[in-house]
Amino acid sequence: MNDRPLAGKVALVTGAGSGLGRATAEAFAYAGACVACFDVNEDAARETEQQLNSKGGTAMALAVDVSDENAVQDAVQQVESRFGRLDFAVNAAGVDFVVPIDKMTVQQWDKVLGVNLRGPFLIARASLPIMQRQGGGHIVNVTSTAAVRAWGSASAYHASKWGLLGFSRALGVEGREYGVRVTTVIPGGMKTHWFDRFPEQGIPLPDEANLQDPANVAQAIVFAVQMPKDSSLQEMIVTPISETSWP
Repeated sequence: MNDRPLAGKVALVTGAGSGLGRATAEAFAYAGACVACFDVNEDAARETEQQLNSKGGTAMALAVDVSDENAVQDAVQQVESRFGRLDFAVNAAGVDFVVPIDKMTVQQWDKVLGVNLRGPFLIARASLPIMQRQGGGHIVNVTSTAAVRAWGSASAYHASKWGLLGFSRALGVEGREYGVRVTTVIPGGMKTHWFDRFPEQGIPLPDEANLQDPANVAQAIVFAVQMPKDSSLQEMIVTPISETSWP
């Protein structure tokens, strides 16, 4: 079996400085792909880059605010200039504010929608022309189980993730004629820094036994982009094994 099935391919991963983004960058590098690590935190992106390169991978880091149109366009062009192609674009960057609607500011709403929904649109818009010229590519949008159910104090997050699910379906339709596939990954709770702010906000931490390793979700993403060319894994839900039902 080929242990580097993505050798010669290039992957772009947003939010690659931590959590699922970093795990996904690692998974692509392990599979042999060159990886462009995008993160708004430049130090975190550099740390991922250095980690991948130190293990024999080929990675580059770029500080990118995915909600900034010009920054995204410039960064994607840098990836193409460096590697000559772009095969996979994974939108894993995300942000949230855990506050009820009546206490959420317009700035907080705009921030969540900007990163979680505008960002994937900008990445897709910048990546599509490259993939079209190549005759194919794959865009992966990471939503959340927040895209298929709802809970309180997460209105902006839900709006962004439900919106991303719809955007992904439309993007998949438009990409077909160019050989560009789209997969929406819907993960359940993961053991990441996502919950670090909960204690200071008076929110109980989830039981770690009910969370999954982000590396498991990253493996699912890498699996999805290796589907045979005549098939597309359009959506997949990846949850902790203990997450058996939803309210």
